[in-house]
Amino acid sequence: MAAEVLSAAGVGVEVCDAMPSVGRKFLLAGKGGMNITHGEAFERFLERYGARSAQLAPHLRAFDPAALRAWVHGLGIGTFVGSSGRVFPTDMKSAPLLRAWLHRLRERGVRFHVRHRWQGWDNDDLVFATPAGARRVRAGAVVLALGGASWPQLGSDGAWVATLAASDVDIAPLRPANCGFDVGWSEGFAARFAGEPVKSVVARVLTTDGATLQRQGEFTITASGIEGGLIYALSAPLRDAIERKGHSELVLDLAPGRTEQQLAAALARPRGRDSMANHLRKRTGITGVKVGLLRELLPAEVFTAPLRLATSIKALPLHLIAPRPIAEAISTAGGVRFEALDEYLMLRARPGVFCAGEMLDWEAPTGGYLLTACLATGRAAAFGALAWLGRG
Repeated sequence: MAAEVLSAAGVGVEVCDAMPSVGRKFLLAGKGGMNITHGEAFERFLERYGARSAQLAPHLRAFDPAALRAWVHGLGIGTFVGSSGRVFPTDMKSAPLLRAWLHRLRERGVRFHVRHRWQGWDNDDLVFATPAGARRVRAGAVVLALGGASWPQLGSDGAWVATLAASDVDIAPLRPANCGFDVGWSEGFAARFAGEPVKSVVARVLTTDGATLQRQGEFTITASGIEGGLIYALSAPLRDAIERKGHSELVLDLAPGRTEQQLAAALARPRGRDSMANHLRKRTGITGVKVGLLRELLPAEVFTAPLRLATSIKALPLHLIAPRPIAEAISTAGGVRFEALDEYLMLRARPGVFCAGEMLDWEAPTGGYLLTACLATGRAAAFGALAWLGRG
């Protein structure tokens, strides 16, 4: 996006990428359907960026979801708003969008250099490791868009942290965001239910300020814990609690459509010769992995006490012991703090060097928010570079 703005202004642009081809993480983002942005009201959209919404606000206002959709349309790609408010290309794919974008950039004279891994500076020269040996480049302005540390096989390995820290850039530690968590299941539960989706549940977690954050959706059991859209939406407070206390607690409502009183009354009816699993199925509609969760997490005596069992179905505590490694996360929290940047996203410690995208210290849930902020900050950094170059 920085190259888009700079080349449109007539500036010569060279894009260096450590990988053998560009846009690999962009392509991965479209693997399950390219969610480019979100169609909700802008003020609500802005709230999704949490503690850093104020810093991102001017960049997101300048390139909001409507502007992003118009930009996609300008590349010849249609879009639509899904039932959840998420915005997708008409064909749901990222590859056609990337191809059209790269074609336009090349037509504008943007030059791409792959297998160019940035090593830092030698005085004012950028140093790259390439298959042909070290390459030094001196530029009038530099935009760094180096990513976080999730999916390192696609290029975003976080190696830049040490390089910028050596230049006295203030960096918040990189942490997993939109990630799964370890629970420590019993071997029997993990063997039977790993890969099973847990559908139609409500999950609650306490935030650092004591408020309750609640979401409805589904998640998946893994061999070591839990993952999936519902968990990703709550991952920030869950991760923060683990960092503070060494653990966190997710409270699950396994029967959102029924009250505790209704469940207790149904469970108090005679069981006869039915097994407990059949009793739960007939009286509450709870089956399969949900029954497995109850058996895994509750002492046996709870199943003989209808009211206690009903309470547990509505508020089942799930003890989380660790987030999954950052390499497995969808995105990254932490990065270059906004306090280390001016209003044009230029490094105060390195004039003429601008930062954009996931390497900045912000996080957001999935749903198009990540990609929108990456594009908006890339655009903002480019306008900063134009101003630095005396071109705008």
